[in-house]
Amino acid sequence: MTNNADGDAIVVENLRVVRGARTVLPGLSIRVPHGEVVGLLGPSGGGKSTLMRAVVGVQVVAGGRVTVLGEDAGSPALRHRVGYLTQAPSVYRDLSVRHNVGYFARVLGIGGDAVDRAIAAVDLTDHANARVENLSGGQEARANLACTLVGDPEVLVLDEPTVGLDPVLRRDLWELFRRLAAAGRTVLVSSHVMDEAVRCDRLILLRDGRVLSDSTLPELLEMTGAVDAEQAFLALIDAADAADAADAAHPAEGDGLGGAA
Repeated sequence: MTNNADGDAIVVENLRVVRGARTVLPGLSIRVPHGEVVGLLGPSGGGKSTLMRAVVGVQVVAGGRVTVLGEDAGSPALRHRVGYLTQAPSVYRDLSVRHNVGYFARVLGIGGDAVDRAIAAVDLTDHANARVENLSGGQEARANLACTLVGDPEVLVLDEPTVGLDPVLRRDLWELFRRLAAAGRTVLVSSHVMDEAVRCDRLILLRDGRVLSDSTLPELLEMTGAVDAEQAFLALIDAADAADAADAAHPAEGDGLGGAA
């Protein structure tokens, strides 16, 4: 029996990840609804990639539970249902786009027109036979995404897929993510670029392994009184820092750290 709630494609409960002497995620809990583009936003080093690795089942965890589509993260049943795009390209640079996508299709046991559909989805049909090493950086990023899309996954976990791309390519990829969500796919996409927040259905703002906010953009702006996502995020950081400073200055009674406040 799973604990996946109706409407939630991804459920993360009290997730703890420890790396060396550092606790990367101290007990994080989030829910990602079906059929939405959910942005995981925050500065580099905040735990975004670690969380995504846990969602796809390749991260060693110290505690908590992650379920995807009602199955434990990393379960064999999810191999054809979850697509994962890492920050570093997974394509072979000495092969063509078509051969790269075809390789991943064969790994998944997929035939037919899936390769051509995936290449077309990222607008690389005219470069399908070009070797990856001869592509631009943006084209290589799209080839990498095509390998993720070829299995037609129900859940897409995309780790900063637009980093380093020009504004036109970024716009085109976000339009693709919106189309995938409209077709019923769930897209969890990370970024540290705050202006991409307007393209998401929901925003999860993560800093130092903690969720500062999990809301829609209008809810976030109303809550903080900010005019845009960047100002709202900075306001939440300032509030969290102030709360941490207050806790440090006035520890709760009975915590063994001192006398009465």
